[in-house]
Amino acid sequence: MTKRYFDLNIQRVLEHWTVSEALREIIANALDEAALTGSAAPEIIEDASGAWHVRDAGRGLRYEHFTQNEDAEKLAKPNLVIGKFGVGLKDAMATFDRHDIAVLIQSRYSDITIESVSKHGFDDVLTLHAAVDVPSRPDMVGTEFILNGLTSGDVEKAKDFFLIYSGDLVLEATRYGQVLRRARDVARIYVNGMRVAEEPEFLFSYNITSLTKTLRAALNRERSNVGRQAYSDRVKAILLACSSPTVAGELANDMAQFAAGKSHDETGWLDVSVHACKVLNAHKQVVFVTATQLYISAGLIARAKADGYEIVVVPENVAAKLPTLEDIEGNAIRDLNQYGDEWNASFEYQFVEPEALTPQEHAVYALADKALALLAKEAKRVAAVRVSETMRINRYDGNEAVGVWDEASRQVIVKRVQLKNPETFLATLLHEIGHAYSGADDVDERFEGALTHLLGRTGAAAVMPK
Repeated sequence: MTKRYFDLNIQRVLEHWTVSEALREIIANALDEAALTGSAAPEIIEDASGAWHVRDAGRGLRYEHFTQNEDAEKLAKPNLVIGKFGVGLKDAMATFDRHDIAVLIQSRYSDITIESVSKHGFDDVLTLHAAVDVPSRPDMVGTEFILNGLTSGDVEKAKDFFLIYSGDLVLEATRYGQVLRRARDVARIYVNGMRVAEEPEFLFSYNITSLTKTLRAALNRERSNVGRQAYSDRVKAILLACSSPTVAGELANDMAQFAAGKSHDETGWLDVSVHACKVLNAHKQVVFVTATQLYISAGLIARAKADGYEIVVVPENVAAKLPTLEDIEGNAIRDLNQYGDEWNASFEYQFVEPEALTPQEHAVYALADKALALLAKEAKRVAAVRVSETMRINRYDGNEAVGVWDEASRQVIVKRVQLKNPETFLATLLHEIGHAYSGADDVDERFEGALTHLLGRTGAAAVMPK
């Protein structure tokens, strides 16, 4: 068989392409063959003479692959492969030729080299052709590229385009792609395992395996420097499909840096941050709080920590969403108010009987009878005044209340520490009688009116000890 020449018809050469970018295309095709045929990953090795070999175990390259037609088999399995046109292979050949890299392609179909020869019918016009010859290895499996003139640096840079050679750790896989631990100064965006962009402000790297129409259109001839608008929706979809605490936990840690301006871009997406809270709530004992609550509800937060809960600080806009939501298993999301409600629901008073009080405490406690007698009309609903070592959590500041009006038992319950002096005890007692009298909460105008009335009835020293 006489050597035949196949015109590559490259009208525009990518002058800025490096040798490593050309080699990227060869490796991409080899990886696609491995994915499509289920064969082993390609070999990339240097021989004793210094030539580099890229060998796959796929179906074998034919000269038809140098056309720019879409590959039907690759189009049928878009989530497996990187390329779909022969144009990437042709651009690689042109770049190798421009950099004086000698190429020999071997498969069971033919041996192919790259030569500049006259264009058919125009002897004075030299163009790049694939020189197709009879196969020297007709029984071989797959395709082997033999490249002379490459350096080890070229090869390492080419391999660095691919997830399989990057060493990046997969944190979680979803139906849209994978979340990868960021191992460098910048995060990476891969599409079916090939890097197409870098993101300095992302927390994670990502490998997108389910492409949108927009992303497909953005994977241009160069397959690099793809804009964020092309893949941001898919990155969000990957994060919203995550269900393990690993990714959610790292997002939560990043959210805690929001107030300091040190968080990454993913936690600026409200739906992603809220979803991370849903996942974390389902898997771990957590309480979500805001930076403000860290200071104003320190007592309640300390109690939650003592109970074994992990405190997760979230931005205000995230916290505002949580009370109306359930986690991924259908449970209420535990923000600080939810934790307070749960704690109060499980709370049991530790009552102190009068005979167990110290003489000084008993003297103060005895003032309750005088107050109830003086306010007989207003306190008629109060069946008893009792003392407890512990109290429910105050819903307003997250600390233990000093007194409670218990509607069910019709009791005023006062924390024991209030018996240290008459003034604090009587102030607490009058406050709770105000609730019993008005039937209203602290912020209600009816309660404010009742409290004003009680203070007027008792006077400044009416119930003080003689």
